[in-house]
Amino acid sequence: MADYYTLLTDAGIAYETACKAAGTPIKLSQISVGDGGGAVYNPAATATALKREVWRGPLNALFQDEQNPSWLLAEVTIPSEVGGWYVREAGIWTDTGVLYAIVKYPESFKPVLATSGSGKEFYIRSIFETSNAALVTLLIDDTVVKATRAWVMGYLADELAKLDGKQSVRVATTGNIVLSGVQQIDGIAVVAGQRVLVTAQTTAKENGIYVAASGVWARSVDSNTSAKVTPGLMVMVEEGIANGDSLWHLVTNGPITLGTTALSFEMLAGRTGILAGTYRSLTVDKYGRATGGSNPETLAGFGIKDTYTKPEIESMIAQASALPVGAMVAFPLDKNPPGFLEIDGSVKSIAVYPDLAAFLGTTFNKGDEGAGNFRLPESRGEFLRGWDHGRGVDAGRAIGSWQADDNKAHSHTVTRMQAFGSASGSNPSAVVVDNGNTAVTLNFGPGFNSSGGGEARPRNLSVMWCIKAWNAPINQGNIDIAALQALAAQATETNRGTAKIATQMLTNAGVDDTTIVTPKKLRWGVSFLVGPNGYLALPSWLGGLIIQWATTQITTNGTGGGTATVTLPMAFPNASFGVLAIRRNTVFLNGGETYQAVPSGLAQAVISIDSASGNEGSGTRDVFYFALGN
Repeated sequence: MADYYTLLTDAGIAYETACKAAGTPIKLSQISVGDGGGAVYNPAATATALKREVWRGPLNALFQDEQNPSWLLAEVTIPSEVGGWYVREAGIWTDTGVLYAIVKYPESFKPVLATSGSGKEFYIRSIFETSNAALVTLLIDDTVVKATRAWVMGYLADELAKLDGKQSVRVATTGNIVLSGVQQIDGIAVVAGQRVLVTAQTTAKENGIYVAASGVWARSVDSNTSAKVTPGLMVMVEEGIANGDSLWHLVTNGPITLGTTALSFEMLAGRTGILAGTYRSLTVDKYGRATGGSNPETLAGFGIKDTYTKPEIESMIAQASALPVGAMVAFPLDKNPPGFLEIDGSVKSIAVYPDLAAFLGTTFNKGDEGAGNFRLPESRGEFLRGWDHGRGVDAGRAIGSWQADDNKAHSHTVTRMQAFGSASGSNPSAVVVDNGNTAVTLNFGPGFNSSGGGEARPRNLSVMWCIKAWNAPINQGNIDIAALQALAAQATETNRGTAKIATQMLTNAGVDDTTIVTPKKLRWGVSFLVGPNGYLALPSWLGGLIIQWATTQITTNGTGGGTATVTLPMAFPNASFGVLAIRRNTVFLNGGETYQAVPSGLAQAVISIDSASGNEGSGTRDVFYFALGN
């Protein structure tokens, strides 16, 4: 036993037992000190009082030890105005006057100012063990009890440790670390005794504030209990390449059980990795901090997608025309410029060319265009003529209508009558002959037959007439999104749509009906050898059946029988189901022959011949056999 100790008395144990049985707390209220009757002695558990009590007062504090929950610590302060005696013993009393515990105290003199010339407060702390410390209750009179300086400082430190604001740490971790030994964190060499904020453990319940040590690290005193680790806990980080001069806080919501609850720390203020400067584009986190910045020089750099790029705009300007949709332009090449269609009388889709369809309407339709279509006018091989539009030169014409060719009525004057001696025509009266060998006038009126081509025309250049159909270079046609959505749906036996290419695993499994199998995957696992000796091996996704065939020769033993062991063209990977052997030619000897074949392993089979007569003599037989397996 130690030199100085505390004993639960027999009366105290009996009192404790009775309280447990009744389910009532153990109430301790006072502590007394004595001088031991003038000498140091060893107290006994049978004691019911001190040998000589010199002072009694209320307990200042009674609490469990942090390291050993079954230990209770009792504290009292003896005021400076009492004393003049030695303290060699102490007793702890229940509220009912039972001496619960007795203490052997190191001999100490308690002076008093009035008689000793000096005075001091006397502080006593007693540690004793009880079977259930949680049942022990301290009864004190707040008007009498006096707190010690140490108790006040400890209480303040404990209460301050429960606040959200914590003492700063030297560094904060940037990844998972081993919580032991001195090490380098965020570019800083951490030594024993320095505080570290651990933020990125793989097991998040290990996060928190620690004190570095050469051995295993311990949590700091201001964050080593659940009551001290509160939601919103904040701590400053002093140094570090990434986290130096930053403020961190705990974002985990309560309730928090230290060592069980996953703790999540986030930087509230501090460095984000972006250099000081001016930026046109910023990335901001949920705390409003700029975490990234750039100075883009293009629309794409700003994330603007609903516009054209510079090359696209330059191309449009180079090819664009101020002509409205419906304008007709002649081009000297067989090439449609962007935005134009050849005027060739063809049928076009209204959805593809909505602007041109709206302009032309059904003016040139013939009735066979089909729903959703319209027809272009025809210009190939035609001269274009301005619409009369009420002038009276080409009266009665509808705009866009076709007109056949025609020659205007006219006359010619010639001098040599001989050239027209045989002039004739459908209108002979148009020919006037002067026998006096003078001038002759020939009138070519309507209906006069003349030689030449099928049309009257001037010298000309062949061009391709085109019509402006849309604004170059992009056709602003309407797209039926609903129709596209149907095509983008999953393809089935009845619906057109899209489908993925199946993996080999899906092909082998043979249960997925939403993917497409390619020829390569169908061929995978199929092997064969074509010839007199050969095989066909189906893949596993088709059952893995293997069919083999081959020929061999068996020599009889002179009495009509014979046996041969053959090697199959390929070994069966799993099992051989059976073998069938037959005579290759149709020549049979006396008495007939019976062939038997049985597997003798995955790679071999035994074939035997049995003759009914048994007198064929020795010789060879050509045998053809099949084998099945997988």
